[in-house]
Amino acid sequence: MFYIDRKKGMSLAKFPHLFEDRLHLPLVAAPMFLISGPRLVTSCCKEGIVGTFPALNNRTTEGFDQWLDDIRTDLDACEQETGSKAAPYGVNLIVHHTNPRLKADLEVCIRHKVPIIITSLGAVSDLVDAVHDYGGLVFHDVINKRHAQKAVEAGVDGLILVTAGAGGHAGLLNPMPFIHEIRKFFDGIILLSGCLSTGQDIASSMQMGADLAYMGTRFINTIESNADDDYRQMIINAETSDIVYTAAVSGVHANFIRQSLEAVGITKEMWGLKKKIDFGEELDAQKAEAKAWKTIWSAGQGVTSIEETLSVKNLVARLRREFVQSITDQQSLLEKYGLHHA
Repeated sequence: MFYIDRKKGMSLAKFPHLFEDRLHLPLVAAPMFLISGPRLVTSCCKEGIVGTFPALNNRTTEGFDQWLDDIRTDLDACEQETGSKAAPYGVNLIVHHTNPRLKADLEVCIRHKVPIIITSLGAVSDLVDAVHDYGGLVFHDVINKRHAQKAVEAGVDGLILVTAGAGGHAGLLNPMPFIHEIRKFFDGIILLSGCLSTGQDIASSMQMGADLAYMGTRFINTIESNADDDYRQMIINAETSDIVYTAAVSGVHANFIRQSLEAVGITKEMWGLKKKIDFGEELDAQKAEAKAWKTIWSAGQGVTSIEETLSVKNLVARLRREFVQSITDQQSLLEKYGLHHA
């Protein structure tokens, strides 16, 4: 069982109702646009890691409401059967004026008392207060210090540091100095995102000072994800050099697989464009984003470690083994350099 109790920082131990005896690995399966759904979420939670999904992955607020009912019903049944609590789940909300569903979706989250809300493209204190009122936590994703400071001012409980090479809307900072910089003024929960695909990567995140690892691309290649088989195979075949950081798809820089860009006619000459490509019709922001990401596939540089598609159960079991082995190997280094008595 994994449970952090650090002297410095807020740590997960401050929230025993959500994390104590419920996490089997310090890991969050990141919410992925069009990819994450109830099946992936509940499969993760049952295996002792945090499962999440974007509210907008369901086309309507009513459908989103039903998904939350389904998730809670499934997890309650599992807990009754096993006698142990599942890991908490989370919902990603886009906090931006282009999201017309924000108010309605937030009201649904409040009614269901969603344990963890992950906010993107805006940190708003009123939203944070509303989640805190029912005992939930708010994590906000950031790519630089300025964004982090604004989120801290809004009162968030955790910061997701989206670093270089991450899938989706990634940043450009190296994780090591970024964590150190944020920890100077933030004693809350730090989640690290960027190129994480193995249990060794999770252990490395902990050593760098993160409280939780935040892993997305690796969960595309699970049986429970909504990804097309061609998408999964493209990830298996991809190398780090195939991951392209471009704003040409949505107007915001993100990492995409080169082969999927080329398949829709986005050539190397277009990668440097700062304005998104015109796909031929006027759509509202939500529909335009969905249309683009449906056929242009995102992934992080962690693709280099992904060689197959597994069930969530088997993947998490492997990640646990790799995590334990990595920690064990680190202990042996203390003896190798005569530091075990230091």
